Amino acid sequence: MTGSGEDPRVAGLRTAVSRLRRQLATHPAEFPDRGIAEDELAALAAMTIDGVPEIPRLRRSLLLIAGAIGSVSALARGLSDVRDAVELFGPPPRGRG
Repeated sequence: MTGSGEDPRVAGLRTAVSRLRRQLATHPAEFPDRGIAEDELAALAAMTIDGVPEIPRLRRSLLLIAGAIGSVSALARGLSDVRDAVELFGPPPRGRG
């Protein structure tokens, strides 16, 4: 917890999401799944307001964002920062089998 009582993972996620949202907003090129990326980034931002987000929902949003903007090299660093912030909440679940 930070001095304000906030989980530092949540603060880090909020910062990474905010940065990627700004980068996406100023990126001049249109691409087919831009709206999906914008919607999921907004959902992630909303999740950081109420404390610790649900990990499965975080991971789902990350996958959708990565699929939507993964091939846009100018956004790769911001996407990597969001991925790193999500991973602080714990490793992905292991497959069954």
